[in-house]
Amino acid sequence: MSDPESGKSAKPEAVKRGARLRKARFATDADLEIKGAYGPADVAGLDPARDLGEPGTFPYTRGVQDSMYRGQFWTMRQYAGFGTAAESNRRYKYLLAKGGKGLSVAFDLPTQMGKDSDHPTAQGEVGRVGVAIDSLDDMRVLFEGIPLGAVSTSMTINATAATLLGLYIAVGDEQGVARTELRGTIQNDVLKEYIARGTYIYPPRPSMRLITDTFTYCAREVPQWNTVSISGYHIREAGADAVQEVAFTLADGIAYVQAAIDAGLTVDEFAPRLSFFFNGHNNFLEEIAKFRAARRMWARIMRDRFAARNPKSLMLRFHTQTAGVTLQAQQPLVNVVRVTIQALAAVLGGTQSLHTNSYDEALGLPTEQAALIALRTQQVIAHESGVADFIDALGGSYAIEHVTSEIERRAQIYLDEIDRLGGVVAAIEQGYQQREIERRAYEHQRAVEKGDRVVVGVNDFVSAEEAPIEVATIDPALERDQVGRLRAMRARRDAAEHGRAIRALGDAARVTDNLLPPIVAAVKAMATVGEIADALREVFGEHHPTRTL
Repeated sequence: MSDPESGKSAKPEAVKRGARLRKARFATDADLEIKGAYGPADVAGLDPARDLGEPGTFPYTRGVQDSMYRGQFWTMRQYAGFGTAAESNRRYKYLLAKGGKGLSVAFDLPTQMGKDSDHPTAQGEVGRVGVAIDSLDDMRVLFEGIPLGAVSTSMTINATAATLLGLYIAVGDEQGVARTELRGTIQNDVLKEYIARGTYIYPPRPSMRLITDTFTYCAREVPQWNTVSISGYHIREAGADAVQEVAFTLADGIAYVQAAIDAGLTVDEFAPRLSFFFNGHNNFLEEIAKFRAARRMWARIMRDRFAARNPKSLMLRFHTQTAGVTLQAQQPLVNVVRVTIQALAAVLGGTQSLHTNSYDEALGLPTEQAALIALRTQQVIAHESGVADFIDALGGSYAIEHVTSEIERRAQIYLDEIDRLGGVVAAIEQGYQQREIERRAYEHQRAVEKGDRVVVGVNDFVSAEEAPIEVATIDPALERDQVGRLRAMRARRDAAEHGRAIRALGDAARVTDNLLPPIVAAVKAMATVGEIADALREVFGEHHPTRTL
């Protein structure tokens, strides 16, 4: 390049010393300062053998499999569930026919909260944000024509997770599928409900009992089932940054492992079936580093804190969902770009399973067209981008390794503070995690309102007119039909068998018996989700949150 007036060679403006920069300070979404160009000095403390290893070897920074996606792609899931079980069943068959490999089930709020569809507080919420499941009748319909031995099913359910797992097992039994062949995951992470989301029922301590009972039962009966998906997703959705997402998620994981050990399990008996669930956000390089830091931290926690010896106990296996909170109602098609960036970060970060959000979810439940575009996004990344042919393609990048280590350092500060407060449950009871998340959420919102953080189509690059897009709607008649089905089931079930099953569940809750066998027996006796939750409420009580502000 030459200067047209002097004829001398000129440097591009961007590399001239003292060039004016776009802003005074560059930082990631978690406020990790970005210095610009990185070099060897920025990773001077990194020991490749100690801190990276090879893919598939401790500390798993570079991935939990030695071949990663060269062996097989991540599981491509599409989260779906709305209206009645029959409506959701049709969507599942549609997604499977289009190349989906796993099902991810969304449940409506009454199901999540242990309320039947005819409960007064359920009115107007039945089938709205997920599928309504009241009883074994609904679960049969949800998976009608879908052989449970041939699919992997993830269920986003927490306070009532043990009951929904019981229903799934009962359907598998009816289909003649051996319990040892059932594969999937229940989220079953109630700690993050107290921290970030709010769909809890019981106080933390009896909720932890339900979770450890599930660990014990599945280790014996359903060995391929992932008994908890320790979720940073909802922590991030509530306003946490990437460092907080890692720290609070791993802290919850520590609490579950300790609770299981305290219940008499050996760590290597249950730890190989633990899985994690993370959020995929827009800050591309920070997100990739986040996943790598989380893997390394968990491997060291399991080895050094819990003396795990089985390599599978040390592996942080995780599902990623793209960030719902980043989806915008303005210019919704731009969400396709956001989802693509987030999904690509998850793949380069080494995810085992991935759900891509639909572009229209800021407006309503996904339409079939939007859900198909979301699935096709993953398929293009897998088959056309070429990134799946590399193993940890960005490993060794000065910038990536620096940010990975910085996320680990800052997350450890949070873990140390939670330990000082007496552990996760004690910290929740004191409102610690909630306050920290609220602080970051407030800072983010203020930056958007001041224009310091640009959200395309919202506070900059705004369009005066936007073409309307199709939005999915829920027919109000679906709620009436669901309530009618529920009441008809109650009228025809064997009342004596049902009563015995509910009493047996209450008796087990009052002592120390494992709760999963009586829950499975109760669902087979046609007890409803709400009735099972009420039997446990009678013994455990309900949780009332501590004010954080």
